[in-house]
Amino acid sequence: MKKKIKDKIVTLTSNRRGFIKNTLTASALGVAAASFPHVWMKQGNVYAAKNEIKVGVLFSLTGGLAIIEESLHKATIMAIEEINASGGVNGMMLKAIEADPASDPATFAAKARSLILKDKCVTVFGGYTSASRKAVLPVFEKQKNLYFYPTLYEGRECSKNVIYTGAVPNQQQDEFIPYLVKTYGKRWSLIGSNYIYPKEENNYCKLLLKKLGCEVLMEEYVPLGHSEFSSVVNKFKNDKPDVIFSTVVGDSVVALHKQYRAAGLDPEKMPMCSLTTSENEVAAMGGDAAAGHLTSAPYFMVHESDENEKFVSAYKKKWGSDKVTHFVSEPAYFGVGIFKQALEKIGNAGDINPTAIMEACKGQEIMAPQGKVKIDPDNLHCYLWPKIGICKSNGQYDILKKTDTWLKPVPYAAYPDQTCTESGLIKV
Repeated sequence: MKKKIKDKIVTLTSNRRGFIKNTLTASALGVAAASFPHVWMKQGNVYAAKNEIKVGVLFSLTGGLAIIEESLHKATIMAIEEINASGGVNGMMLKAIEADPASDPATFAAKARSLILKDKCVTVFGGYTSASRKAVLPVFEKQKNLYFYPTLYEGRECSKNVIYTGAVPNQQQDEFIPYLVKTYGKRWSLIGSNYIYPKEENNYCKLLLKKLGCEVLMEEYVPLGHSEFSSVVNKFKNDKPDVIFSTVVGDSVVALHKQYRAAGLDPEKMPMCSLTTSENEVAAMGGDAAAGHLTSAPYFMVHESDENEKFVSAYKKKWGSDKVTHFVSEPAYFGVGIFKQALEKIGNAGDINPTAIMEACKGQEIMAPQGKVKIDPDNLHCYLWPKIGICKSNGQYDILKKTDTWLKPVPYAAYPDQTCTESGLIKV
């Protein structure tokens, strides 16, 4: 059978070279798809075989970021299994190829390259920090593959090889910062982990604070995985800011909160207000250490909707009654659903490839646990539903404020002279 297909391609090439110059690839794929419905090929890569569509799942299960990335892994795997249980995509099952990058950006890049080149994954779901995303981005762009990135991040990126389902600064800060200034005051201290995400989020925060006439008393960054915050806490004691704005991530969130509480500081007078502290970190530190502190996010576990009730129930049933969902696991979950819809839109197995999936994702809408979301066709980021929550001692949040409509992603909000469009980054 394979020889017949090869012979046919050779014949077409020899007899109709001018015509085949533009149509050979499509014709060959059409013949292959008809003869072998479970073999999809593009540019020499086999993207699916044996009735399977291979996707990479790239989250840290070890190292300092495992505290959060393990939950993203769980949400992604659950979404894949739910799709398969309902019949897959056009009769094809999703096969998850799992890799542990161990919280190390260089390992992220190496594992991503292996998932693309060795395992022939058509798309990879993964990552939490911007450090890891920046490490893998050149790999996906060079190999013309597609990366689903589920995490809130700093924006300022315009790639056609990434679908961004997490929040960008305008979706977390535009409502949050004015609310905090009005409620608590204008004297602020900024503490974050030492990499691009906290620094860019703080750049945007400072722009908003300046407009509101606020004072920044401190801006400090600690290494990823940092656990000794005594000097930072002492500065809080001495400076007595109205608001502590935190972009600390991973295990460090737990350490910071515990040491804040041990020092006897009062969240009613000096709350830590975060873009990165979720129910997951709260579960690790204990509700007492998190109570009274605030977070801005598109999703909280307590959000009331039929979709969220199903999501939370399924997650607990699969992974344990003590497990929590949060604003990063939720976009990891619905991102797989958007991927599925993109495949369904493409339809023809022979047309499936990373670029086609990216194009099919543009404008896709899905009813996520947080509400209906949409992939912006220009910048491949997601319309989301900003919310402000205050943590309680039981480890859950009370939602203090939420928008009455979804908010457009503006990844270059801190850089008003630039914008991300379908044709790429442009000056405005």
